[in-house]
Amino acid sequence: MSTYCFAYGHGTKEFEYNEADILKVVRTKDFTPMQDVEHQVLQAVENPIGSPALSEIIKPGDTVAFICNDPTRVANSDIFMPILVNEMNRLGVPDENMRIVFSLGTHRAMTDAEMVEQVGAEVAGRLKMYNSIATNQDDFEYFGETSFGTPVWINKLLCDVDHVILTGTIVHHYFSGYGGGRKAVLPGCAAMETVRKNHSWMLDPRAGLGQMEGNPCYDDQMEGVALFAKNRSLFLFNAVLNAKHEFLKIFAGDYIKAHKEACRFVDEVYGCEIPREADLVIASCGGYPKDINVYQMQKTMDNAMCAVREGGVVVLLAECIEGSGSAKLEETFKRLKTAAAIREELENNFQIGANKAFAITRPLGKAKFILVTALDPEMAKSMLFTATTDNVEDAIAMAKTILANEHPSTILMPEGSLTVPRVA
Repeated sequence: MSTYCFAYGHGTKEFEYNEADILKVVRTKDFTPMQDVEHQVLQAVENPIGSPALSEIIKPGDTVAFICNDPTRVANSDIFMPILVNEMNRLGVPDENMRIVFSLGTHRAMTDAEMVEQVGAEVAGRLKMYNSIATNQDDFEYFGETSFGTPVWINKLLCDVDHVILTGTIVHHYFSGYGGGRKAVLPGCAAMETVRKNHSWMLDPRAGLGQMEGNPCYDDQMEGVALFAKNRSLFLFNAVLNAKHEFLKIFAGDYIKAHKEACRFVDEVYGCEIPREADLVIASCGGYPKDINVYQMQKTMDNAMCAVREGGVVVLLAECIEGSGSAKLEETFKRLKTAAAIREELENNFQIGANKAFAITRPLGKAKFILVTALDPEMAKSMLFTATTDNVEDAIAMAKTILANEHPSTILMPEGSLTVPRVA
């Protein structure tokens, strides 16, 4: 027996497991973390991909809007934002000419304290900061409609500046292909109807992990951002982190070309070959904020689904300290009760929040999920999860009972929100 320690909320959970039953421990590829981050940040913006250097783009007196991640995504904005803001000062842009817009998408508004935590006290004390709240329709400007029928409404705070800097990190996304890049703008700083229509394409079988071209959700986002970007200066600053949230590499420059190059690196870092799909997968979301609620936890479910066989079991460590993360998600499960009913309603009337119910039922159609969680058991039951417990050993025992096998083939995923297993 070996002891394993998986992240859980702000802490960890330990459990023992028989090594002879383990097919693979799926981890991110071991790259040396970046040294001298400030130097690397400045090197990235001075030697960008597919774009002139930032020093050639920015002129004294220009105005700049930074798009930054909300707390549901680890971005290390507090590390790189002071460097970028100081570089803007050096190029002649005073603090009063800069602002930060947090790309909430359809997530809740951030508190003042959360804003400070995201970008650091120094930057928060120097720059004005704003939430992009999708339901405040008056906050958005219209840019036309994509060929997919999506009306493009983008936050006005990005529309009256000389330059928009898209910041964040990149991981695989379960229906948009990859995070980062254009997603800072759409869905990050788009109106609710824009997000609703775009996300309705997640029902299409071409929308999936690691899929870009040919993925209608991704293509629609690209079209929408292109409408906004016409005659505007957009500059990408995306990082790829390891499971310890350390910088591995920074990609800066053209928001399309730099992002595509970054995605190739993401495949290298987060992709992991497995010998075959396992009877049992034991996965952690990777702790807070990846397991802050069911809404965020679901992304790990998709990754775990890649590793488990049809009819297998997944034990998923996800604290969910904020519960479901969506009243609409809860209401949808309580009212519709089955995966088929949820999909049918979405096909007729796609709604944000309800779409997460569909996203949860998709992996549940392949395997049973036992949650190690603080989530209310009745809520978990209504969402069609097999069982809940706060103890990993109990969850494993339940899984072995379901499988009728004391020695199931097992894959461990301690960094489940990041890693995407694929059969060799």
